[in-house]
This record gives sequence, structure tokens and C-alpha cells, in this order.
Amino acid sequence: MDLITSAVVAAIEHGAPDHAPEAVAAYYRQIKRAISRLDSAATILAAIAALEAAPANAQLQLALSAALSTALSTAKVPDDMATLFAAQGLLDALAHSTTAAPAAVPAAVPDMLEKIAIVSNYAVVKVYFATDRQRDLGKPPAQRFSGQRSTGPDDGPLSYGSCAISIPRDHRMGQLESPSLWRLEFREDPAKHVVLLDAELQDRDNFFAAVKTQVRASAGKSAFIFVHGFNVTFEDAARRTGQMAYDLGFDGAPVFYSWPSQGDIAGYTIDENNIEWSTPHLTAFLADFLASTQAAQVYLVGHSMGSRGLARAVADLLAAQPLLAQKITELILSAPDIDAAIFQHDIAPKLAGARNPVTLYASSQDLALAASKAVHGYPRAGDSGAGMLIVAGVETIDATGVDTSFIKHSYFAEKRSALSDMFYLIRNNARADQRFLDPVDTVAGRYWTFKP
Repeated sequence: MDLITSAVVAAIEHGAPDHAPEAVAAYYRQIKRAISRLDSAATILAAIAALEAAPANAQLQLALSAALSTALSTAKVPDDMATLFAAQGLLDALAHSTTAAPAAVPAAVPDMLEKIAIVSNYAVVKVYFATDRQRDLGKPPAQRFSGQRSTGPDDGPLSYGSCAISIPRDHRMGQLESPSLWRLEFREDPAKHVVLLDAELQDRDNFFAAVKTQVRASAGKSAFIFVHGFNVTFEDAARRTGQMAYDLGFDGAPVFYSWPSQGDIAGYTIDENNIEWSTPHLTAFLADFLASTQAAQVYLVGHSMGSRGLARAVADLLAAQPLLAQKITELILSAPDIDAAIFQHDIAPKLAGARNPVTLYASSQDLALAASKAVHGYPRAGDSGAGMLIVAGVETIDATGVDTSFIKHSYFAEKRSALSDMFYLIRNNARADQRFLDPVDTVAGRYWTFKP
């Protein structure tokens, strides 16, 4: 179920349009107003009316989702984002409606839309970075940081800065639009593709001052840090971070840590060595970030091989600086390329002191994890199926079947349902049993799957 359909269904279940709490009802009306500007508004509003009469009807929910998908594929950025952020606001209102303090009634589309600059027919999202890649400031932004290790300038191995990322008007949630020879596209176009427009270097103090300013301006005083995986360039890490921030409607500070991956499938062994080399730098950066930004909510997202460094860094922080590590709100590991036995026995127990359970997305169709298993001879923590890892303190989610990427290794941000699940986790701090997931009970314990 997509984000907007999920919000509509949840609102109806809570009494919309006539018997819901006022904040919920106001956002519900706001969604309808946003939808009314879409080309297929009549079809969508008719589908919503049918759901109001029969909210539990799965076929009507699918019909609404299909109608929205068709309409949003041609929507302009303001209309598309107005609908998306109204849905996000509604879900926030639903979360608050169960607490003693009522949610505020919205006067307009949430502020996140106003924080994204609309340039002609594309948006520009600002993300922040720290990296221990070797830098060459004389090169274009996309080539400014290589796959080589930093030689360690006088101020340490890390470089800091910010990137500007374009999001095209017809961007689809979860997609990382790039030039395609099949469409006779031979160069990047911000109006059509997610593009790294600029990468600006900052010293440490200015970096943290800028991040702190954005954190303070956000509703939840929040930030997320993304650690990419194997076969990822600095450019693609920046693009992915911008896309995730945009799709999740994240109004805090989006940050990525880029370690020196080769950005080449043939560079697996080099990448393994480099993530090991980078882990102490990542640990130090996380400690510095938690101490310097005053963020109240910090979400950590690790993908693939990057999860190795991130999981170990968090485990080390919990052991050495437990009070500081308690500022971490969520640790999300997607397709973690970590030896399953090592994770289960050596890493997971050290994460037991985390503020919340760790969330782990796994898949039995992940080709890169299958290749890693063949190389190492042992299961990976991101495997599902018969090797599903079920560990105390970890909420494991089987993401099999929600992958749309070519090499089937980026499902954490390539499918709308996975992003929607992360949205509920990040925006509502909702645990697995409070999201749109189905429990699966086994002898080893419980894991979760996406609802059909």
C-alpha cells in the first residue's frame, strides 16, 4: 500500500470524514484539496468516497492506490508534493490523536515543501556529508572524491561539506532517475534526473554549525545519517541521500557518510578492506555528531557493506559512551552484508542497550548478498528465507518481493512500500507492530513481512 492510500485508509478507520479528531479531519480535507488539483481528481475522489463506505475492502484500497499512481506519474512537483505532505501530516495527526495533547490543526501544507527550492521544473535538496575519501577539489562535483583512501590532511582524515541534489518534476518515489541510452539520453538533465549539482567543502566547525541550524529549524530537532554500501561512488551516495530526504519528507538535516567504495562490482575485496579501514573514522564522526549537533532524534541508516561499519560503530559507542549513544533514536540496517553468526553472537548483544530495537530489512532475492555468501561461504545477516536472522532486540523484516533494482541490492530505497515503512518508523517512531506489516511466528521467534 502506498503512503497516500495508507494515510487515507487510516483516517477513514479513525472516523474521517465526519467523526475523526479535528486535526485528522483537517488533514483529510487537505489531502482531498491537494488531490482535486490532479488531472485524474474525479476518479481518485470517487475511489475515496467508495472507501469511506467500505474502508476494509481490499479491492477498493488497491483501486485507490492504482488511481493515485497513474495521476501522480504526470503531476507537477507542487501538486505531487502537496498531496504527499498532506498525507504525512495526517499520519502525524493520527499518531498524536492517541496522546493527551491534541495535534495542531494545519493551516497549510507542512513546512517541508517550503524548505525545498523549486527551480523551474525540478527541486533542489541540500544534504550534508562527511567522507574519508581522497579529495581533488579541482575536479567537477561528481569526481571530487575518489575511491581512494584519504591521505590524511593536517586536520584529519575527514572532509566535510554539503551537496545540492536535483529532484525532477516527474520524480517517482523510490526511484533514482538517471540518463538512459534506451531513451536516447546521453547527459544528465536536472529536469529529468536526480543529479549532483554541486559539492561544497566546509571546515568541521562550519559544517556542524550548518547542520545544527537545520536541526533546530526542524519540527522534531532531527537528523538522519546514511552510510552507503558496496559499489557506490560519492556521487551516487549524495544522489541517494537527496532522493531519500525528498521522498521521506524529512525536514531535519539529511547527512551521509561516504567511505571509499570503488563504485565497481569488481572492487568487492577492496571495498571490504576499505570499510574496515573507515570504521574507526565513522565511529569518531558519530560521536562528534551526537555531541555537537544537539539533535533530539538521530536516525542511522546503513545499507549493504556500509552496515558493517555502522553496526560496529554503534556497538562501540554503546560500550564506550552509553549516554551519548542513547541519542541515537533508530538504527536501520538494510541488506546488511555482515556474517550472520558474527552479527548474532558478537554485534547484536552489544546493541541491546540501544534506545529502540534495531530494524533489519532482509531479502532472499538479493543477488549481491548471494554473491557475498558464495565468496565467504557463510550466510549474511541480510539473508531471509530459511536463513532468516531472528535475534533479541532486532525487528527483522522480510523485504523479499519489494525490490525493483537491476542487481536487486537497493530495495531499501527502490520501492515505495519499503520507503513508506521507513517513513512510519522515522516520522512516527512506530515499531513493527504499529506499522503496515504482518507478523510471522516461527520456532526461532517472530519476524515481519510487508502486507500485500
